[in-house]
Order: sequence, then C-alpha cells, then structure tokens
Amino acid sequence: MTPASERPPRLFLGWWVVGITVLALLIAAGARSAPGVFLLPMARDLGLSRSVLSLSVSLGLVMFGLAAPLSGWLMDRLGPRRVGAAGLLLTALSFGLSTQAHSALGLHLSWGLLSGLGTGLVGSVLGATVATRWFVRRRGLVTGLFGAATSAGQLMFIPLLTAWAGRMGWTGGTWIIAATALGLVPAVWLWLRDSPAEVGQHPDGDAAPAHAITASVPEADVMARAVHHRDFWLLSATFFVCGATSNGLIGTHFIAYCGDLGLTPGFAAGMLAVMGAFNFVGTLASGYLTDRVDPRFLLGAYYAFRGVSLALLPFVPPGYSLTAFALLFGLDYIATVPPTIALTADTFGRANVGTVYGWIFCAHQVGAALASWLGGVSRDALGSYSAAFLAAAVLAGAGALLAANITAPVRRAAA
Repeated sequence: MTPASERPPRLFLGWWVVGITVLALLIAAGARSAPGVFLLPMARDLGLSRSVLSLSVSLGLVMFGLAAPLSGWLMDRLGPRRVGAAGLLLTALSFGLSTQAHSALGLHLSWGLLSGLGTGLVGSVLGATVATRWFVRRRGLVTGLFGAATSAGQLMFIPLLTAWAGRMGWTGGTWIIAATALGLVPAVWLWLRDSPAEVGQHPDGDAAPAHAITASVPEADVMARAVHHRDFWLLSATFFVCGATSNGLIGTHFIAYCGDLGLTPGFAAGMLAVMGAFNFVGTLASGYLTDRVDPRFLLGAYYAFRGVSLALLPFVPPGYSLTAFALLFGLDYIATVPPTIALTADTFGRANVGTVYGWIFCAHQVGAALASWLGGVSRDALGSYSAAFLAAAVLAGAGALLAANITAPVRRAAA
C-alpha cells in the first residue's frame, strides 16, 4: 500500500490553472482576430484605405511580438498571475479607446500599439509558462490545449465578431471585447497560481518528499547564452515563418480575399470557423504527438503541409471549394506551437521558457506584422492576393528546411 505521504494530492490545482489560462488565451486571441473581421467595416466608416488599416494592424502585431519577451521576463520574475491580470486590463483599455479614434494616428496608437501590448502580455507567453511550470509528462498535451484555445479565440470567435459588426457596427463589437477582457481580470487574480510550489504541489500532481517542493529559478543571463546558440536562431526563423503564413496573412486578409471573390462576410467567417475547428483538433493532436515524436520532424511536416495549401489557394474556385483549403490549412494553423515550446524548454531549461520563448515569439509576430502589411500593399498594388499567397507558400517551404537543421534531441541530451 502506498504511504499517505507519497500519494498525489486529491485535487491537483494545475488543472484549475489550466482552465483560467484557457479563458485568458481565448480573450486575447479573440481580440487579436478582431482587426481581420472589422477591416472592411472600418474602411467604410472611417474612409481609410486597406493599406493604412493594415499598417495599424501591423503595429499591433509588432507590439504583440515585442511584448512577448517583456511578458516572459516579467512572468519569470513576478509570476503569470500579475502579468496576466495587467495584460487583460490594458486590452480592455485599448479597445475602449479605439472606439473614440477617428483618425489613422488614433487607431495606430489604440487599435495598434496599446492593444498589441495588452494582448501580448497575455497571449504570447502565458500558456508556455504555465505548461512548463505545472507539467512535465503532459507538457505537450497541455501546450496543445493552450494552442487550441488560441486557435478558438482567433478563428472560432470570428463568426461572433462578424455578427456583432453586422448588428452593432465595429464599435459595438469592440466594446463587447473590452467588457469581456475586463470581466476576466478578477478570475485571473483570484485563481491563477504562479507555480505548483506556491501551493505545496508538484508538476503533474505527482507526490514527492516535502523538501523537494522548490520553485525553479530562471537564469539571469539566459539570453546571453541563447543568442550564441544556433538553435535559438533556427527556432526564431521558423516561428517568423509561422507568423507570416498564419495570422499575418490569412488571419488578417482572408475575409477581405473572400470579398474580392464576391463572397459574403458571413460565408468567409464560416470558412474561418471551419479552419478554427480543425485547428483545434490539429493543435491538440500536435501536443499529444510532441510528447512522443521528434519535435523537429513535426515542425518540418507542418511547414511543408502549410506551403502546399497556400500554393493551391489562388487556384481554388470561389464558393464551397474553399472548405477544402479551410480544412487542410486549419489542421496546422498553430500546430507549430507545442513542438516549438518543447524544443525551447529542452534546449534552454524549463525555468527559462518565459524569457527565451518570449523572444522566439517576438520573431513570430515580426513575421506576422510584415505579412499583414505587405499583404495589404500587394493587394492595393496588384488588385489581387495571389502573389502574396504564393510568396507565403515559398516561405513555408523554407521553414520546413530550417526545422530539419535544429539539433536532434539525442545530440542535445548528449551535450
């Protein structure tokens, strides 16, 4: 019989922390998907071009990316609870202010920079930090769950955002997002805990001697080590590709692309909902596989698969044929997240994931921002998104090749 002192606690609080984190990620990702839905209504109401509005979206994506290393550094030192609550407050403030902005500068500051900072503090590193602090054996699965929550926020919220925009205008939908973010702050503050050691527990809910309950301490100079490590730059480069080819191009411009094909916003939102549903499945499966398969192989396969789907998109006839693209692209929309986080944790240490992954995620958002802006510029200049989709396909192929050059797990363990 197992001694009582060695039995795992009856209630592992890590799953409560996972639940609160999922809600925060849903709100942050839903907020970041709003510009893609509101792009055309804002252009009509404010009299601004797609290029100008795309620049505002790009500023938000850049700030989202720059907030990632800041968020990671703060979480490693202050804990996810304080940083997550502050990020939600800033998100609510930025969306509220954006409804009062009627010029390009006002949108760049509120809709772009401030919203990017708020959502970046919540949605960039929170999931990675919680997963690596609270779980070891199930780390990939939980990371996949967080990725699926991000996917749901980005894509499955889009039909709701579209409906709100149709009934209340883009300002009404923006106020709903602000109120939702503000309403979640008390739950994050009360129920999100920074680490298992804080409540006398261990990762995965395992039992262990009491003296082993200690919190991991991040390295003060981990980035000095990371910037001299080849894998840091390879992971950053592949995540740059991920951002450019997912929420940068498709997340920002897919609804507008469907409009160019003569399709309604409701139809386009439905396609994005299909994409989100299959990405939910694909990201969960990616998390499960990350615990069992070489993450480098998964990354290479995901980027190659994404490149093929993007190359085929300009040739897909308008209408329900787009469902095939939504299904295929959705399966790996952000399935790259679990293997990327796993490689980061294994290479630089679990205690340093917040800081190192924050900078890797920053590269993701730089790619997203460039693709968001250049996609709008390309559409205005050429009258079509075809060139942007084909360029993104080539970039995804390059990402697959880069992933194959990351250090193999066996060699890393030996080193």
